[in-house]
Amino acid sequence: MNATSYRRIAVLDIGKTNAKVVVLDSETGAEIAVLKRPNIAIKSGPYPHYDVEALWSFALDALKSLAREPGFDAISITTHGASAALLGRDGVLAMPVIDYEHEYPQEIRDAYTGLRPSFDETFSPRLAMGLNVGAQLHYQKTAFAEEFAEVATILTYAQYWTARLTGVTANELTSLGCHTDLWNPREGHYSSLVDRLGIRDLMAPIRSAFDALGPVLPDIATELGLAAPVPVYCGIHDSNASLLPHLVHREAPFAVVSTGTWVINFGVGGDLDHLDPSRDTLANVDAYGRAVPSSRFMGGREFEILSAEIGLADEKAAQAAIGPVIGKGMMLLPNIASGSGPFPGKASRWIGAEEASREERSAAARLYLALMTDACLGLVSAKGAIIVEGPFALNGTYLKLLAALTGREVMALPGSTGTSQGAALLTGIRPVSGAETHIPPTDIPGLAAYRTRWYAAME
Repeated sequence: MNATSYRRIAVLDIGKTNAKVVVLDSETGAEIAVLKRPNIAIKSGPYPHYDVEALWSFALDALKSLAREPGFDAISITTHGASAALLGRDGVLAMPVIDYEHEYPQEIRDAYTGLRPSFDETFSPRLAMGLNVGAQLHYQKTAFAEEFAEVATILTYAQYWTARLTGVTANELTSLGCHTDLWNPREGHYSSLVDRLGIRDLMAPIRSAFDALGPVLPDIATELGLAAPVPVYCGIHDSNASLLPHLVHREAPFAVVSTGTWVINFGVGGDLDHLDPSRDTLANVDAYGRAVPSSRFMGGREFEILSAEIGLADEKAAQAAIGPVIGKGMMLLPNIASGSGPFPGKASRWIGAEEASREERSAAARLYLALMTDACLGLVSAKGAIIVEGPFALNGTYLKLLAALTGREVMALPGSTGTSQGAALLTGIRPVSGAETHIPPTDIPGLAAYRTRWYAAME
């Protein structure tokens, strides 16, 4: 079966918070079946790590169920970034896949700072915890030298799952290019860090995200009940999966705001010349191997924290409270989730919120998220329309505020996330335009002055 004749695509989509297996209809792009589970890290062992065996069992059970109904013709993979899998000579994990939110001892962090290449080489900022994969590898090699000596192959995370399904090992550019310190996006090859860490010979061959690496292994195919060979595609970093549908059918320049645990902002058609590594800007690498100026903050996680703290009011009530919040000068300052984002070193605090209602706090929370997104877009000099996909595409107050702050049209693409749809495109099917909500920029009285005061309050 050639790629264009696939009727249904199964996507294994492993995010930082949740994992799911989705079946998409190639004609409509619709998710026709979804099974999911939480992605919970294990805190015991040498360091916090992902429960890959639980995820593998879930993936097999889900694929087996979905192979019966509705069925699928191909499999694609997408996962969160900032993770690598270290295999032994037997092809099995030599060390657990480390949770990127684990923080390393200060002396190891200091030693890594002296090793890593400059931002001008990698366009990868120095990030907290293990958000630079190079820092993870250095930590594992330094703190667990005996175990690391048994490592034979290093894979980016999406390709680990492809390897389990096909037996074929590979690395891929979108995962190598997402703030790993391991990639030189201007030159299109590994950075000098690979040799400084002495791991060049361990890195699996680089394959295109669009390559079918092989059919599902025979014993797994039997377990899943597959009636015919099913190809498995190389896979892609999740934020780049969200970006891919827009690259296929939009003309640059435009911006994509991909929302989930992280809010990743892509300035498509921009350049790398004005990025500030101290403010969490970087170059991502898209599925075609091109560098894309990007910025980010942990907006989804922050919204979860706020929801738990203040019990957010519904959309209508929050929108009605925007005017009073602006009028009172009530505001929330960054950062709720520390360690990333455009305002490093800032500690979150409320201003003028002592007597605030739940509705007003809810409005201020949405205003905070819009201001953070606006700041991130400015840092990458994003131009053109702004496409918001993922959970925030359903947040009408946020969308209206973002359009007003930027003075540009915002297009919202509702749905769970764009990651599964983007990963399905790797199989060669045609992109299907989803329903878009267009939000034109409108004047919100007092908003411009409020933004000025918000920045001043951080000083």
